[in-house]
Amino acid sequence: MEVIKAFLEQQPLMVMFLTIALGHLAGELNIKGFSLGVGAVLFVALAVGWLVPKAAPAPMIGTLGLALFLYTVGIQYGGQFLLGLTSVAGRRANLLAIIGVACAALVTLLIQKLTGIKLGYALGLFAGAGTSTASLQATIATLGNDDAAVGYSISYPFGVAGPILLLYIAFLWLKPRIESGAAAGARALEVTLRNPDLIGKSLAEITAALPSDAQIVALRTGHHNKPAAPELVAQEGDGVLLVVSNATVLQQVSDILGELTPGRLIRDRADLDYLRVFASRPGIIGRALGDLDLPGGPNVVVTQLRRGDTNIMPNPDAVIEFGDRIGMLARRDDFATLRKYFGDSIKGTAEFSYISIGLGMALGFLLGAIQIPMPVIGKLAVGVCGVLIVALILGIVRRTRGINWTMPLSANMVLRNLGLTLFLAQVGMSSGPKFAATIADTGLLMLVLGAIVLLALALPVMLLGIFVYKLPYDELAGIVAGACGNPAILAYCNKLTPTDQPDVRYAMIFPAMTIVKILIVDVIGSML
Repeated sequence: MEVIKAFLEQQPLMVMFLTIALGHLAGELNIKGFSLGVGAVLFVALAVGWLVPKAAPAPMIGTLGLALFLYTVGIQYGGQFLLGLTSVAGRRANLLAIIGVACAALVTLLIQKLTGIKLGYALGLFAGAGTSTASLQATIATLGNDDAAVGYSISYPFGVAGPILLLYIAFLWLKPRIESGAAAGARALEVTLRNPDLIGKSLAEITAALPSDAQIVALRTGHHNKPAAPELVAQEGDGVLLVVSNATVLQQVSDILGELTPGRLIRDRADLDYLRVFASRPGIIGRALGDLDLPGGPNVVVTQLRRGDTNIMPNPDAVIEFGDRIGMLARRDDFATLRKYFGDSIKGTAEFSYISIGLGMALGFLLGAIQIPMPVIGKLAVGVCGVLIVALILGIVRRTRGINWTMPLSANMVLRNLGLTLFLAQVGMSSGPKFAATIADTGLLMLVLGAIVLLALALPVMLLGIFVYKLPYDELAGIVAGACGNPAILAYCNKLTPTDQPDVRYAMIFPAMTIVKILIVDVIGSML
């Protein structure tokens, strides 16, 4: 056994990747519908770290993994983060998260006063329950010792597993019916015009009578299909092809216009045929659909914009990204030129600019290293969270002259999951020995305290979200993940809910909550 242990300790990278494999294998185990997913990597890593402590990989690997995760989240959801600051739903999500973080901070102070444990232990419990490495680093810097690492190593597993268990219980209790992202996105419908008030009207006038998120893309009149044009006049019995945002709008449109007649336009491809291409030519990436000079001109109409598993409304202001699949009605004679214009290479689903990701992450680490003077608490550095802040800004900007900051969703997901896995494996293997030693020294006390702090953080968010705001489950799950902070919780939310709402809500509030947690430990550490 000692020979095997000595060998493993000399092969840290082999042990790390073996830990990743075993962790994902454990994460696939399903017990009555409950499984840990990628979060299991952390717990396998804690056990491996305890068994072979000298095999723990260098901290830089964990930092790199976390930075990759934060950068890809920020790039993809920069726009949603902006909505979190400016929209009613975003401000509500941030308010719920702040309430949870504030409750956890108050309970942490109460625990420290009642039990008399070291302040570093208490703040470490707070940082671990919120799975905030940046808060841990800030606590160590403020107090000048590593006591916080003890509390952090105890409560961190609770900070990961606790919210996952609570969300699972809520899922079983609420039994939410969640429409998948593919089904919830934009969709096409064909309607035969029967409304006498709209007969003889132009398409511009008919469009004005429809909901704002319904778009007419083609008209079938006189046994011919024509691309939609504002001046075209529709007669009784004409077929109208539309794109709508969701099923609710679909029903509204059919009630306004007439009767649903699926397949009427699509079956006749003599005038217009359907073409779908991949967006892979760099010259069109980052440009809005309305700005494109399409070959075929007015005879080409975009009917579908599909990104990942979601259909997006093909509005003129919709911005194209690498790997988007674009559906069009066009003349067959224009197919070859349209394929060339868009690139139409499946490689575009995995391509991104190493220049943009290199510059973006470098700027993020630079921002994280800057010490910002703050009243009362002195200087504040956001650390690796600077990568997320820069990525969110670039995700809003999307394109700067010749540089595309975005990346295809498929490439984004690969980098994100790789980064998350590396981070959990490195942190778990490094924390294993300290976790085991602390449990041996303090018994169950620190474990109970860690669980209490976690409940103080997650429960207020869930209870207010369910009973006061009556939020849909997928939105609530994302807010809980953002407030608690750990990406493994977000990964579990994505497993439970097939929409992108957990990612959107997480991106709305995670950056702000990271900064709030840093401020809390800095203020408490400076004042007590």
